[in-house]
Amino acid sequence: MTGLTQETREWLEVNGFAIREEALWLAAFTHGSTGEKRDYQRLEFLGDRVLGLVIADSLYARSDAPEGRLSQRLNALVSREMCANVARQIGLPPHIRISKQAHEDGGRDSDNILGDVIEALLGAQFLDNGFDAARDVILKLWQSALEGNAGQSKHPKSALQEWAAGNQRRPPEYSLVDRSGPDHAAQFTVKVEVYKVGSVEATASSKQEAEKQAAKVFMEKFG
Repeated sequence: MTGLTQETREWLEVNGFAIREEALWLAAFTHGSTGEKRDYQRLEFLGDRVLGLVIADSLYARSDAPEGRLSQRLNALVSREMCANVARQIGLPPHIRISKQAHEDGGRDSDNILGDVIEALLGAQFLDNGFDAARDVILKLWQSALEGNAGQSKHPKSALQEWAAGNQRRPPEYSLVDRSGPDHAAQFTVKVEVYKVGSVEATASSKQEAEKQAAKVFMEKFG
């Protein structure tokens, strides 16, 4: 296993991360396709929880909104899509350690992989530098999202559910139509149907995101 490149070290420091135990950070950048003993999965598990706590604490301090509104914003701010967006904004993709085949399959632009790696880096920051340091980097990287309107509008699936009920229709039904591509760059196609109204399909890099997009398209077409 090689060490971190100078370029990656500088990138980490610019974005607020501090390296003490190099092996920890190397694992955070490593995708399972490399076949190396340590990859980012365990760190991603930890980082996901640290991110959720920091964002929840920030939202609680910033607003006196009720629990439902806070949960809606939290879900949007820690979503796979948001994590991937943050990763792209700070230029993470070139630093991911991934196999040649996975790279050629689009792994460095996969929402799933980008989201996992950014969470793994947060997990590494927490373990290597403590909670306060992890909180600081999260608030820095998520600043524009926290100050923006992410999660302010109703989730498309909730909006569609309420639309169906309000129009005396059966609840929307979601079904997986197709799953294609390798595991690290999978694409899911989902159909949503409301009985006696119509149906639409949408494709995304996760089943949940495809359902969300299908609900959004349905509302644009029939709502």
